[in-house]
Parts: sequence; structure tokens; C-alpha cells
Amino acid sequence: MLRTSIRLRASAVALAALLAATATGCSAEEGADSAAGGGEGITVQAAQFSWTAAGLTNSILGEIAADRPELGVAMLQTTQLDPAAAWAGAQRGDIDLLTEVALPNQQELADSASERVEIVSQTYGDAAQGWFVPAYAVAPGGPLEGLTSVTQLNDYADELGNKFYDADPGYITTEQNAKRLAGYGITLEHVVSSEAAELAQLENSYSREEPIVLYLYHPHAVFAQYEMVQLEEPTPYTEGCLTTGDGACAMPSYSANIAASTELQEQVPAFADLLVDLRISVDEMEQMQKQVDVDGEEVAAVARQWVDENADRIDEWVG
Repeated sequence: MLRTSIRLRASAVALAALLAATATGCSAEEGADSAAGGGEGITVQAAQFSWTAAGLTNSILGEIAADRPELGVAMLQTTQLDPAAAWAGAQRGDIDLLTEVALPNQQELADSASERVEIVSQTYGDAAQGWFVPAYAVAPGGPLEGLTSVTQLNDYADELGNKFYDADPGYITTEQNAKRLAGYGITLEHVVSSEAAELAQLENSYSREEPIVLYLYHPHAVFAQYEMVQLEEPTPYTEGCLTTGDGACAMPSYSANIAASTELQEQVPAFADLLVDLRISVDEMEQMQKQVDVDGEEVAAVARQWVDENADRIDEWVG
């Protein structure tokens, strides 16, 4: 009964993806896709967030499942969604697997689906996030010389074109940054469109050695391309500061986690055990992101390379 129920949800998830695409701004082409797999077993419905690390993690799991038929998973069917839409799908029972769940950023969303889905593991932790400027801009003689803290940004508004650049509107961090700008009383315009547009603006500014301030997070390929400096925060993060508080605090270091439905865990316990044990360090993820986003390699090929190079670790996780 369970084996059939997960597999038959594919059409429902495809419809949900189209509805979510309309609601969140994703294109129809960014809907259903599949990670590696094949052979006997179930098709797992997995959410895929728009950042590269999520595609890599899903592809790695798909490659391992293809290599290990005893895990009981034939394929990961992925649907690109922003976090709110992904967790709504999990709450409905349309999504069984979410990787690269950023905590505490997505904690409230995870809580909303806790009756069906639970966090089962932490892939990596202590990933820094915050507001960054190019190193040349704050160097002696640079246009932002003397800037060290987020609280000084109003003093450099003219040099920065009165703009703070951010990523996708569907990211939890974008909401947090809006609250942080208000909480600190920073009057820079909050420019939000997409991460691709944000990074294009960084590339343009960097090539001209012009000043820019923007939100970035580790792990990310951008740090392999550019020398960036994170601005200091006068107030450390405290729980509730970015939700019920005034927002005048640092962004927390976050962890990337895997969440799985109770149904999935019951149906394929060996695969669920793999999810619990999977570990990919920040440095490993950043290297893979560089291969994809800077060197132009395919996600599937990079994932396959990681699986081959970590066969002994995977043996321990599966065994």
C-alpha cells in the first residue's frame, strides 16, 4: 500500500509544481526533474531548492541509490520549489524528502509540517551568512575605507549607490534582511530579484572595482571567485530576534539538514538510515559548487565524482 502511494503521487506533485511555480515565480521548466536512479524500488518525491548545493545533495543521494538497489529507491523525482512552497507540499504529503534545509532559517516552516515530516540529520553545520563587501573596497584607499560594521552603512550610502543587493524573494533570508535593514535603521534600498541577478551585479561591480554590499552565505562558489569581507555585527543573534524581535542582530550561522516524511522512513528504512548518516562538509560542498558554478561542470558529473571518491565512507553509512 505504501509502495504504491508514494509512486502514484508523481502526477499530483507535477501539478503542485506548476501551481507553486505560478505562486513563487519559478518557471514551468524548473518543475519536475529527476536525480540519478533506476532499477527496482520506489520513486521518492524530493523538493529541490534553487541553490546549487541542493541540486548536488539530491544528485549524490540519487547516485548512491542507483549504486545500492538494496536501499529500495529507484529514483529521486525532484521538483524545484522555494522553501515555503516545498514545506507546504510536505505538509500536504506531496513531498517526502527535503535536503539542504537551512536551520534555523526554515525552522517555522519545518514546524508547520512536523506531523508528516521530520528533520533526520545535519549534513553540515557552522555555515556563516551575512552582509559582504569586496576586499578591495575596504582596503586602504578604497571607496569604502573605514567600513567594518553593518551599522556604518548609512555613512557610505553615496558610495554604494544607496543600494543593498539581496537574492530571491522566496528565501527566508530575504525576509530577515528586510527586517535587519529596518532594525538597524539602514536606509539603503533593498534590491531583491534573484540570486543570479545579485551575482551578476557583483561580477559587474568587481570587474570595475566598484563598491557593493550584498547578502552572501557559505558554502558558495562566489568565495572561490572573489575576495570578500563579511561586515561585523554589533549584536549577536538571539532566538526570536529575526521573527518576533526588532531584527537588529546578526544572522545566525546555519546548518544544512535533511528532512524525510515518516511514510518514507517506514517504507525504505535502509534509505532512511543513509539519510541519517550522510555528511558533506562545508569545504567539500564549496569545492563542488566551484566545479559547477565556476568551472561549468554538470551537477550530475560532480555528484558522481564525489560518490566515487567517498566510496569507503558510503560503505560505512550503508553498511
